[in-house]
Amino acid sequence: MTTVDVLKSLSAVAGVDWAALERAYATPPRAYHTLEHVLEVARHWAQETWAQPEQTFRAVLFHDAVYVAGRSDNEQKSADLSGDDPRVRELILLTAKHGRLKPGDVDEEAAKFLDCDMAILGAEPDAFALYQQQIAREYEPVVGHDAYVVGRAKFLRGLLEKERIFLSDRFHARLDARARDNLRRALK
Repeated sequence: MTTVDVLKSLSAVAGVDWAALERAYATPPRAYHTLEHVLEVARHWAQETWAQPEQTFRAVLFHDAVYVAGRSDNEQKSADLSGDDPRVRELILLTAKHGRLKPGDVDEEAAKFLDCDMAILGAEPDAFALYQQQIAREYEPVVGHDAYVVGRAKFLRGLLEKERIFLSDRFHARLDARARDNLRRALK
């Protein structure tokens, strides 16, 4: 059984229309915030123990369902698409605060969920470099090359300056050092 098959099965248990989710992630065309990203976040999610597995999994599925580069309402629209569960909506809305939260700002479940989404920062160098390219392909056409370079450097520098990049102890211990190496390389 492939990862997609497992996700489809889990989605069915969670009452999610997989075909509708696929359509959401295909519109508009994207380079990074695709179903492949959801699969990667789900791989990290599957390695954790959850007190609220249904809510956190549904949040994984829907957290970037609506994504238009440069828009400030993506998280709200994704939360709206996810349904009525207040916890799922809360988790999705928290993704708008990536890079601005510190440990203790959110509960343990939210910290792990957010870290699953940000785990790409601590990926192997080649995977991180591909992520950087994909993010650039999404944003440069919208904001222009110069503004993208300045804005992206500011975001990455801000992460690097934080005492901790990851909010949960487990992700911090596992991925922080490699994330810092990736960020330093990206800022050269």
